[in-house]
Amino acid sequence: MPPSIDKIAWIHLANGRILTARSKGKDTYYLPGGKRDPGETDLDTLAREIEEELSVRIKPETISHLGTFEAQAHGKADGVQVRMACYTADFDGELKPASEIEELAWLTYADRDRVSLVSQIIFEKLRELKQLS
Repeated sequence: MPPSIDKIAWIHLANGRILTARSKGKDTYYLPGGKRDPGETDLDTLAREIEEELSVRIKPETISHLGTFEAQAHGKADGVQVRMACYTADFDGELKPASEIEELAWLTYADRDRVSLVSQIIFEKLRELKQLS
């Protein structure tokens, strides 16, 4: 059985757009978040990754699970799946790229060809929910 990549992502929407991030040297946008460290819960991972990547602090009392999505992992061998648990949450601070993040971008449904396959599935779900323009 091929390996699976376990990731946590933050869904942050404003004015019908979704916040995405692009890592240095990459051309694909991703939903902010990342892989859990050993022993971390989803919420621990979410808070750590968002602070590391975007320089803001997630407000734990506002975290809500949006859904978990699976697809072929971007840039990985055929059959390698990514499983992404997605959460919404409010935050404190000013959004700015940090760590390996080169750029933040607010994308719409029309931009779905600029994101990974699992993110495209999430874009579809957000469009169904009338949350993404």
